[in-house]
Amino acid sequence: MKKPLLFLLTLSFFVFTSCDDIIDCIINVRPELPDKTFEIGYVNEFYYQDIRAEIKNEPRDDDYAYYFDDITNLPDGLEMFVDHRTIYIEGIPQTSGSYTFTVYLYVDPPVYYDYDTDTYEDSLCSDSTSKTYTIIIN
Repeated sequence: MKKPLLFLLTLSFFVFTSCDDIIDCIINVRPELPDKTFEIGYVNEFYYQDIRAEIKNEPRDDDYAYYFDDITNLPDGLEMFVDHRTIYIEGIPQTSGSYTFTVYLYVDPPVYYDYDTDTYEDSLCSDSTSKTYTIIIN
């Protein structure tokens, strides 16, 4: 009795989730931002950190398009730059304090063309994620 119930529960999970491809959800192919502790910065001294996004369990994650939402609440004097899947935070902080901000990441899978001119794209279990970080300036 337990095996049919377990099978039905598992099947219903995949039917009602937003995953387009069950295998990708089992493998857990999704965008990911790293857990990161930023180095402590100092007022009037150059500061630099980066955050590199990836697609978890995907060896071709450079093929995806990465989109980051505006990051607010950076210390005065620091700026954010994006280069493909890496965010660079750099500059000369002007005020001390603790600054917490959230990075929002959205990705589009690559589109492939086969020999019959059909197109297809990799599917993801999720196409977005976010993570909160803190920068401390002394």
